[in-house]
Formats: sequence, structure tokens, C-alpha cells
Amino acid sequence: MERLQKILAQAGVASRRKCEEMILAGKVQLNGETVTELGTKADPAVDEITVNGKRIGIEKKLYIVFNKPKGVITSASDPKGRKIVTDYLKGVNERVFPVGRLDYDTEGLLLLTNDGDFAYLLTHPKHHVPKTYLATVKGVPHGTDLDKLKQGVMLEDGMTAPAEVDYYDIAADEKESTIRITIHEGRNRQVRRMFEAINHPVQRLKRISFGELHLGNMKRGLYRHLTPAEIEDLKKSAKKADKQGKRQ
Repeated sequence: MERLQKILAQAGVASRRKCEEMILAGKVQLNGETVTELGTKADPAVDEITVNGKRIGIEKKLYIVFNKPKGVITSASDPKGRKIVTDYLKGVNERVFPVGRLDYDTEGLLLLTNDGDFAYLLTHPKHHVPKTYLATVKGVPHGTDLDKLKQGVMLEDGMTAPAEVDYYDIAADEKESTIRITIHEGRNRQVRRMFEAINHPVQRLKRISFGELHLGNMKRGLYRHLTPAEIEDLKKSAKKADKQGKRQ
């Protein structure tokens, strides 16, 4: 017997936190009865579990890395009819969902899965999984500006955790520069807001790594399945970051 939200997450319905919200909202039924208690347990091999009247099935676990192009929505659907990440997953018949998100104007490494526990492990704030970006910004931030990012900057939703930053490239005319930045949080548009706070707005943004996983030379719009070793490395990244976060 497992908790209902865990079963739903393992079935690829959504992340565990999202599944908890669905239960509390009365969208989940167990053997025909609506369930709103998070502690409810079930056996998917015996019990009938439905979400909004649709029975769930236990699917094969998928773990995908995708090089998201700019101008694509990190979502399973878009009411405005814009391109979404799953439009690019030709040949993937199982339903998968993004692990975290990348903004519409941000490109690069995005993970997708139907394993809710895996998504929960990588996105929960307590795990502090590092994410590295190449941020092309207006002008050239001086050392004092980069020091602010390294120490943490005050945003409207509070002080950021210290980031790791260094110069990646500087244009000859110094009208723009590219900074490599690694953050350990997952706030909305965080990297863009951090650079805005030091008066060097982002012009282009690309995520190049997530934990121990690197984008490498994968072309935009393409995807591949993770190897078992890569899956384990990502899980270890989350657990390692969690221990480091507790020591700080």
C-alpha cells in the first residue's frame, strides 16, 4: 500500500506536490469515491484510481533531456496555441511533464519525465540542485557587480543564495558580455532578475547544466533519453546538494 499522491506521481500524472493539490481539490477518486485526505493509501494493482474520472495506469518510467529552443512554452498545453516542449518529442507516446521550467525566452537544458518522485527530488527547494546558465547581458559587469551576485542580491521576494559566477566571453566593443552563472535555487525568472538588480539586463539566456547533467553539443529542438548512470547521477546531485545545504 502506498500513499495516493505517491501512486499518482509514479504513474506520471504530475509531480507529487501537484498531485497533493489535485487530491485536496477533490479531483481524485478511489474505487468511485472522491478522496481529499492526503494520508489515504491504495494499491494500484487492486484499487481503481481515477483523476477527473479517467483511470490511471502505471507507465514505463521515462527520463528525457531536451534542448529547448527560445520561444517555446514549458508546459503540457497552451491556450494561445504556441509551441510547447512536448511538440518536439516525436516518438514519445507516454505522457511526460517538465522538471521545473525554463522561461519562454530562455533556451537550453530541460528535463522531462513521468516519474513524479524523480521530479520532486530535483525540484524541491531543500535539495538546492545546482543549475548553470550562460547569460549574455548588456555591457560588462565589473568585479564589484559580480561580487554582489556571489554574495547574494536582494530581490522583491528576498535575498538570493550566493551564486557562482565568472566571465565566459566579452564582446570586443564591450556592449555585451556572457557570464557563466550557477544558482542553487529555482525562483521565477531568477537569473534575469539577478542581473537586472545589478543593472546589466539579460539579452540571451541558455541553461547548460542541471546537477551533474550537461547539455553538451545537442542541437536545439532535439532530445534524448537519459542513461541509467545519468539518472543515478542526478539523484546523487540532489542528495549531495541537500547535505551541503544543511551544513551551511
